[in-house]
Amino acid sequence: MVLGTDKRVLALAFARMADSLGNSFLVIVLPLYIASGEVSLTGLTGFSTEFLIGVVLSLFGLLNSSLQPFTGRASDRAGKRKRFILAGLVVFGVGSAIYPFVTSYWLVLAARAFQGIGAALTVPVTLALVNEYASDEGRGGNFGVFNTFRLIGFGFGPMLAGLLVTGGFDSETVTSYDVAGVTVSGFNAAFAAAVAGAVVAFGLVTLLVYDPDQTGGTASDDLSIRVLGDDRLLDPVFVVGLGTFFMATGIAVFATIQEPVNAKLGQGPFLFSVQFAAVVIANVALQAPIGRASDRLGRRPFLVGGFALLVPALILQGVVPELAAGLPSTLLGVGTGSALMLGFRLIQGVSVAMVFAPGLALAGDLAEQGESGTTLSVLTTAFGFGVAAGPLLSGVLIGFGFVWPFAAVALLAALALVLTYSQVDETVPNAAPVVPSDD
Repeated sequence: MVLGTDKRVLALAFARMADSLGNSFLVIVLPLYIASGEVSLTGLTGFSTEFLIGVVLSLFGLLNSSLQPFTGRASDRAGKRKRFILAGLVVFGVGSAIYPFVTSYWLVLAARAFQGIGAALTVPVTLALVNEYASDEGRGGNFGVFNTFRLIGFGFGPMLAGLLVTGGFDSETVTSYDVAGVTVSGFNAAFAAAVAGAVVAFGLVTLLVYDPDQTGGTASDDLSIRVLGDDRLLDPVFVVGLGTFFMATGIAVFATIQEPVNAKLGQGPFLFSVQFAAVVIANVALQAPIGRASDRLGRRPFLVGGFALLVPALILQGVVPELAAGLPSTLLGVGTGSALMLGFRLIQGVSVAMVFAPGLALAGDLAEQGESGTTLSVLTTAFGFGVAAGPLLSGVLIGFGFVWPFAAVALLAALALVLTYSQVDETVPNAAPVVPSDD
């Protein structure tokens, strides 16, 4: 054990950190790549660049999420989760390696789809292993530690990608590198880093992760999601899954609108990448302590509090230009608008941290024996659909005004708050009822 965490969970966490680092590179790189002119958009002149970027980013989440219930259930029945993870890493790595060789938008779309299939093989299966390795008393802490390392990769990847593509903190143009006499563009260097992340993760899983002693085949063939509850209108896992969908939509809504955000705030790609990563950086700092606190204090207070904080964090991002207009031009060494956006993104990260690990732990608390992959896939599928919906939502709504994408996801967060407060009961025995239930 390290810091009270199962060493197998740590091995999975490090593997996911390496994999997420490579994947998050592409969240920053692909919009720049498509907008750079290196990808042919022939026949697509009727669509805005933001919309086309949103489709590419969303396709990954749509395929990933659509397939997760099947891969989670298949791994429950097979009882051989490690094989699914390794296969997914291979598929994802191959998808990353394709990008330097494609020149059309449709081929970029195909490569991203291939990566979505790879992710579907790994995400619910990895979380199922974390759940099965954990004891009931330490489930929140283990999920918190796992998410911390995974989010280190996802959070710092965009910043590293911004530096790798532009070659500097202040540069706004794509750079190139001389590698053994061969000129490599910043784009191709970033794609190579994504492949390297998958390779490192494959090695870690191969050497350090193994399946728990259990018999496969206990899961049923029913893939339907339980919506109605026993003593409430809605099932608590479904409600937390719906809230996870809204939360993920709020995170991903930022990705598509890089160009409008940079133009409004007068900043370059690096500052945008820092702002994008701010949500994840806050999670890195808070996931583990919040997860462990939820083991003692309960899941419900963090879920309710997290969604309550998420609402203002989102709506304030939409009015940053107006707020900055009445303040000095610089703050903390950067433009005031850039600094305010960073601050509100950090607050959003705090709210996400309050929801993420406690939500996964609650689903794990309620999972039947041998069905961790199936139950947790409700949340991972919801998160993936949110990641897919966010870019499309912002790609459409940004045309009506800067505030609209943020106002829309703030409304979704408010709905999540109402549903969580009214439909989710505590699952930790003897937890202090900070917010009384309706029992």
